[in-house]
Amino acid sequence: MEVAALERDIRWGVEQRLEFIEFRLFWEGEINRSALTKQFSISIQQASNDLRRYGERAPGNLLYDKSLKRYFASPTFAPQLLRPDADRYLGRLRSVTDLTVRATDEWFSQIPAAESMPLPQRRADVQVLRSLLRAIRNRRSVRVLYQSMNSQRPEPLWRWISPHAFANDGLRWHVRAFCHLDRNFKDFLLPRCLKIEGDAPQDADGASDRAWQSVFSVVLIPNPELSSSQQSIVAQDYCMENGKISISIRRSFLYYFQKRLRLDVARALDNPRETPVVVENRIAFDIALKEAAE
Repeated sequence: MEVAALERDIRWGVEQRLEFIEFRLFWEGEINRSALTKQFSISIQQASNDLRRYGERAPGNLLYDKSLKRYFASPTFAPQLLRPDADRYLGRLRSVTDLTVRATDEWFSQIPAAESMPLPQRRADVQVLRSLLRAIRNRRSVRVLYQSMNSQRPEPLWRWISPHAFANDGLRWHVRAFCHLDRNFKDFLLPRCLKIEGDAPQDADGASDRAWQSVFSVVLIPNPELSSSQQSIVAQDYCMENGKISISIRRSFLYYFQKRLRLDVARALDNPRETPVVVENRIAFDIALKEAAE
C-alpha cells in the first residue's frame, strides 16, 4: 500500500474512533478506554491517545473520574464532530432489535429496552436473485416463471423480462423490468419470481422507463379535519416548514407511497386521527399516478 493511502486509512480510523467517543458521550454521557479497545481492537495506550486527542479537539467536553476510571460528558458538553441525529440513533437501535447486526457491532454500551414489530418475512429465491443481478449487470433479458395476482392469469406464466433495477416499497422487494408480454415497464415481486432461465439481448433498458426515471413532488399537509394543535404537532412530527413538506419520489413509487400512508382510503375508511397527513396537490398526484401505471 502506498504511504499516502496508508496515511489516509490511519486518519480515517482515528476520525471514526473520535466520532465513536462523541457518540457515546452525547447519547450515554460516559465512556471508558475499554469501550474503544473492544469496539476497534486497539490497545489501551491507543485508546488513551484517542481520548486525549478528543479532549484537544473538543476542549471542555470531557471530565475524568479517577475513582471510576471513566470519562463523563461535562455540563457544558457540545458536540464538535457529529451532528446529533435522532433518526441515526434510532436506526442503529432498530438494527439491533431487528437482529440486522449483532449488538457487539454497534455503538451502544447498554442497549435500552426496545422492540421492533415483527413482520412476516418475504422469501426470495437465491438463484433467482443471482440471475436477475447478472441480467442487470450484463444488460440482458431473461425468461421468468412468474405468479401474478391478475385474475386473468391465475397460474404461473413464463414471460421474458428485461430487468434494470431493484425497488423496495418498505415491506417488499421488487425487480423493475420491461415486460415483453405486456410491452411496458412494471414491478415484479421477487418472491413471485419462481424460476429464471434463458438469456437474450435486452429489449428495452432503464433509460426508457419514464416512470422510473422521472420524479414527482408529493406535497403533504396536516389533515385539515384535525384540531389546530393536532395539526401543529403533525407538522412538527413530519418536519414540515410552513405547514407542509414536499417529498420527491420516483413516479413508479407513487402507488406504494399512497398505500403505505393509506392516502387512497383515508377519507373513506379512517378517521382524521388515523390519517395525520393528506396530499395537498391531489389532482396532480392522481394524474402522475395514472401516467405511471400506463
